[in-house]
Amino acid sequence: MLYWLTALSDGGDFFNLFRYITFRAGGAFLTALLFGFFFGRPLINVLRKRQGKGQPIRADGPEGHFAKAGTPTMGGLLIVGALLTSTLLWARLDNPFIWMVLFVTMSFALIGFADDYAKVKKQNTAGVSGKIRLLLGFLIAAIAGYWAAQYHPEDLTNQLAFPVFKDTLLNLGYLFVPFAVIVIVGAANAVNLTDGLDGLAIMPVMIAAGTLGVIAYAVGRVDFTDYLDVHYVPGTGEILIFTAGIFGGGLGFLWYNAPPAAVFMGDTGSLALGGALGAIAVATKHEIVLAIVGGLFVIEALSVIIQVLYFKRTGKRVFLMAPIHHHYEKKGWAEPQIVIRFWIISLILALIGLATLKVR
Repeated sequence: MLYWLTALSDGGDFFNLFRYITFRAGGAFLTALLFGFFFGRPLINVLRKRQGKGQPIRADGPEGHFAKAGTPTMGGLLIVGALLTSTLLWARLDNPFIWMVLFVTMSFALIGFADDYAKVKKQNTAGVSGKIRLLLGFLIAAIAGYWAAQYHPEDLTNQLAFPVFKDTLLNLGYLFVPFAVIVIVGAANAVNLTDGLDGLAIMPVMIAAGTLGVIAYAVGRVDFTDYLDVHYVPGTGEILIFTAGIFGGGLGFLWYNAPPAAVFMGDTGSLALGGALGAIAVATKHEIVLAIVGGLFVIEALSVIIQVLYFKRTGKRVFLMAPIHHHYEKKGWAEPQIVIRFWIISLILALIGLATLKVR
């Protein structure tokens, strides 16, 4: 919205700064950060008062988690609120990719909110039916995939781009939308599975969002795409402002989610943020890179899939408990030890993802 102030500029004054994506990204970061600090404690107080017993704790979970009983959930409202405010304030609102990623983020946030509300109200971990969640997720992601395809350059429409090998494209045709559905819904649920320890999910989300933001900015500049040998997708540079909002809102949330957490993200936040990462990857044609940058989420999701399939086949378990962060809890690792080591893994994977941008 503030971009409209450029109409008051004569080309060499303060208002001219609003033309620059990097300046507005900085504004979005600070806005989201201050939003988190300002509204964090009041929101937690409201959630604690409204929810009473807080988020239900799994009866079959690690023993140490019973001490978390009474902690309120739906803290994702703080991140989503900060992200929405900062994006609407600082991004160009005539950019279709901004509205696409906002649509996915807010829609998945609503699904997560409904799930969190059902869990708190019933005081069990069932929540909304998994089939309903998946069906709604598929519908939202299908709309987003079709939406993005309408604004991709003609030579990239319905194409799957490969990292490093710019000249290699796979024409998915009508399968592009189903592929986008897998990416977006898969990312949303993978982040959701990762959100099991205090501070575990939010930092890897911030790292992945920051990395994808840099990629989006580079992909949206024709001079950068030539230098970095990646495909040019006009308009994606504005996504940097959106990811700056994730980073600022994430830091504000982490202030209260650091061990011992005063509030949990809940499905409200994890589904929204995971869906956002998937939507950004689809918009920028970097779906495969997302699997690298968000590799920690992939590992968490695979650990659950492997555990379920192996148990159904043999009646035995591969891991002491899934997702894999609970496996290490069962092995005796302290919660902060697991969280920080997983953060390190996320950072390493993000750097590998950035390395796919070839500098000549």
